[in-house]
Amino acid sequence: MASDVINDITDQNFADEIEGGDGLYMVDFWAEWCGPCRMIAPAVDELASEYQAKGLKVGKLNVDHNPATSARFGVRSIPAVLFFKDGELIDQVVGAGPKAMYENKVLEHL
Repeated sequence: MASDVINDITDQNFADEIEGGDGLYMVDFWAEWCGPCRMIAPAVDELASEYQAKGLKVGKLNVDHNPATSARFGVRSIPAVLFFKDGELIDQVVGAGPKAMYENKVLEHL
């Protein structure tokens, strides 16, 4: 599911990708069977492309394949989009919403 602007985040690479990084990182916690996750996927893709030059990094974490990270951050409902700045969790949005909702969070934290 990763692309040239979206990283595939896993239990194994979370520490290196997120906690070891700097700047703003938006992580979409999703699952293949989740309809609302599929609904927000285009917005996540667009934000990744539109804000990459401004320093936003975007990743997707499949909760079915990466239960340790999902549990660590208390992700019980998906989609859940968590925002990390300089490796620290700073914000989150749970549930599907319009692109503008996620974009406002990006702008707030960039």
